[in-house]
Amino acid sequence: MKSLYSKKIMDRFLNPRNMGKLANPDGIGDTENLRCGDIMRIGIKVEDNVIKEIKFETLGCAPAIASSDMICELAKGKTLEKAKKIKYEDIVDKLGELPPPKIHCTQLAEKALKMAIKDYEKKQ
Repeated sequence: MKSLYSKKIMDRFLNPRNMGKLANPDGIGDTENLRCGDIMRIGIKVEDNVIKEIKFETLGCAPAIASSDMICELAKGKTLEKAKKIKYEDIVDKLGELPPPKIHCTQLAEKALKMAIKDYEKKQ
């Protein structure tokens, strides 16, 4: 039986590398999709304008968790300016093909990261 999702999506869903809660994050981005019920939180720790640590907490489907994990992977070690340029299409490129109704998961992850960065910048 063929899976609805790519192997990369299933791997990131079943074995997320960046799941968890950061103690004392420098910035937090919370977002949700009321229609599907996905809830995402991304926390970042920043040193010298670089995202040194990043974790996510997501309540949602496999693509939502995989997207959260992948955006963390893409942002870790990047300057804030480079992290701001990460788009949902970058997540799709890394995860592989998503069913069209699940693209919103990648958009939520992009939004949560940008909200975390904005929260950090607001505190500076």
